[in-house]
Amino acid sequence: MSGGVDSSVAAAILIGQGQDVVGVTMKIWEDPTDGPRQGGCCSTDDAEDARRVCDSLGIPHYTINVQDAFKTEVVDYFTREYYAGKTPNPCVPCNHSLKFDYLFRHGAAYGAGRVATGHYAGVEKLRGRLAVTRAKDREKDQSYYLFSIPPQRLDAIDFPLAGFTKGRTREMARDMGLPVAEKQESQEICFVPDNDYKSFIRGLPGAQKVGNGDIVDLSGAVVGRHTGYIDYTVGQRRGLGIASPKPTYVLQVDPSANRLVVGGKDDLYSTSLLASGANWYIPPEEFADLELTAKIRSRSQDSQAAVTIKSGGQFTVEFNEPQLSITPGQAVVVYHGEYVVGGGWIERKI
Repeated sequence: MSGGVDSSVAAAILIGQGQDVVGVTMKIWEDPTDGPRQGGCCSTDDAEDARRVCDSLGIPHYTINVQDAFKTEVVDYFTREYYAGKTPNPCVPCNHSLKFDYLFRHGAAYGAGRVATGHYAGVEKLRGRLAVTRAKDREKDQSYYLFSIPPQRLDAIDFPLAGFTKGRTREMARDMGLPVAEKQESQEICFVPDNDYKSFIRGLPGAQKVGNGDIVDLSGAVVGRHTGYIDYTVGQRRGLGIASPKPTYVLQVDPSANRLVVGGKDDLYSTSLLASGANWYIPPEEFADLELTAKIRSRSQDSQAAVTIKSGGQFTVEFNEPQLSITPGQAVVVYHGEYVVGGGWIERKI
């Protein structure tokens, strides 16, 4: 329970279904320089809100310290990806490693056999196999962030908000008299509360070793200088300091040469990508008669696509329509209608 309206209503729904519910809040991050935060996502205020909700619902509430696991599985991953010239998505490993792994492994302490969250997504069967599904509220749908949950976990996961819109969830919170009914949701990454990723990365040990380098165009000609490749991401336009008659964008971040490759907007489009770390809910050998779509960011629209399986957990995705800014480090998630077929991590466009 995050202390927000979604997880609070999810708990109330389960109680209404006659479930024996225990509220658990994970203490995941503490700024080493500032100490516990008093506001924003995953703050001490949030933990107190979760406790107040549990009191009002008449259920136990526990706060568990998972800071070490969070640092290892999420923050260190986030850092490694930036140093590798990629743009990470920390919400996916947080769901995979903490909410749907750590909590399962520690749930026995509370006698719990299932894990439920306030995610806007569902779990249903496709061809006799469980798969993550989209939520009714497409604006809030979070299925993209859940593609990496191991298939064997799905039969013990509940998403009570799958059939509700965000507006309806808040109405229910008001009707129930929950103390967080009017609480606004946080939009930032919990350990970068001001969304200043550059400053966060620059504050990490070793970041000062990544210095200035060349900015080159597609022909290899030097067209400018950058402040360090970790300060940039694919698709970035602002802050390049290049005098050009047309808008210029980052096409590639090359950590081995500490350089950026830039070009025009048309150069950002591609129809295919290579991905790794595949997790499939439907075996690839059954893809042949499935109409597949895929998307490369949570808020983008699906595009019809073909998936080809490679060795070692790698696969390629060929889109019917060109995609803008295929970004290494981001997830590509494959769907069949409402169902998540699986997904993986973008290595590069091809």
